Order: sequence, then structure tokens, then C-alpha cells
Amino acid sequence: QELAPSSISRNIVAIRTFFKFLQLEGLIRENPAELIATQKMWERIPSILTTQQVNDFLNAPRKSDQYCLRDRALLEVLYATGCRASEVCGLRVRDLSLAERYIRCQGKGGKQRLVPIGSTAIAAIELYAESLRGKLAAKNSHPPEELFLSRSGRALDRIQLWRLVKFYAKRVGISDEVSPHSLRHSFATHLLAGGADLRLVQEMLGQKASRLELTSK
Repeated sequence: QELAPSSISRNIVAIRTFFKFLQLEGLIRENPAELIATQKMWERIPSILTTQQVNDFLNAPRKSDQYCLRDRALLEVLYATGCRASEVCGLRVRDLSLAERYIRCQGKGGKQRLVPIGSTAIAAIELYAESLRGKLAAKNSHPPEELFLSRSGRALDRIQLWRLVKFYAKRVGISDEVSPHSLRHSFATHLLAGGADLRLVQEMLGQKASRLELTSK
């Protein structure tokens, strides 16, 4: 059926679980699913944007867009910090230390890390916070703590963030394969290309360096 490796693996797990159930219920003696070979997964390296594509992408939100300030701050934070989509969505106002030029990020497994942030992203966050966030929060009787809010005043979720990335990528004519993870990987690749230390980039991303080593080569 020309399924992706991830779909094949998921189907194999479902089949194995089903046949284990049949065996436990006494409906079958032999379990043919045990003969199914495990689908080997391989890592797909996300598409890497050039610096010019990144510039075009970050400038994609227009003043005429209703949520231009939020979207510009959102895209700047995604690229400037290399944070995951879930980490950016979970970023709270109290996690910002803009005067000290860093944010506190809640990563996988509840682990926290401090991530430096540049002046352009800081300016975009401050403008959004001063001019738009309060208006969005006022639409919710129980305003959330998260920095980035939806039009209804709720915390922006990963699906909404993903759609915004796709929308602005399409606007500037970048590949459909662009995703929040593409920005994360582009951030790391551009730092390495500029001479940044691999281990420091690894710490900023909160992940192992294997992918970065592969990309940097």
C-alpha cells in the first residue's frame, strides 16, 4: 500500500496486540503475528531553510493580518530559540526574562532549560505583549498563563501553530515540507555553520547531538 514506515510500524503493533488478545482468549493456539518482522525505522532529516528563506518566512506576517504581531513574535521565537512546537505553545509569560535575554523552556520529561534569545525576537515579543495579548486574554473569562493565545483567548495549541507555519511558508513560496521542526533544525544548522560549539547547541535544544552531527557533516 506504499505506507510510510511509521504507519507500517503502527499497523504491526496493532496486529500483534490483536493476535495476543485472541491467544489469551483461547480462540487461537498459534500466534502467526510473531513471525512478522519488525519494520526498521529510520530518521528523516527535516528540510533545512536557507538564511534568505528564513528571513522571508519571518517577515511573512503582514501589518494587514489581524494577528500579525502575535504571529511575527511566534515565528521569531520558533527560529530564535530552536524550541519544539510544544515548548513554544507551553511558554508562559512568567518564563520570560527578556531583560536578561533568555526564556525558561519546559522540555520533554518536565525538564527545564534556559535558552538565550536575540534582540529581534525580544522586540517582537514585547510589541505583541503590549499591543495584542491583553486584548486576546480579555476574551477568556479565565485567561491562561501561556504567552501565545488564540483568537478566542485560549492558549495556542500545536495544531494551530503548525497551521500558521504552513500558511506563512506557503505565502512566501517555501516548500510544503516546512514545519515547526524544520525551523528548529534550521536554527541548529545555521548556528553550527556559523562556528557554534556542537555541545552548546545540543544543550540549547535539549536533545542528543547525533542528528546535529549528521547535519553538520
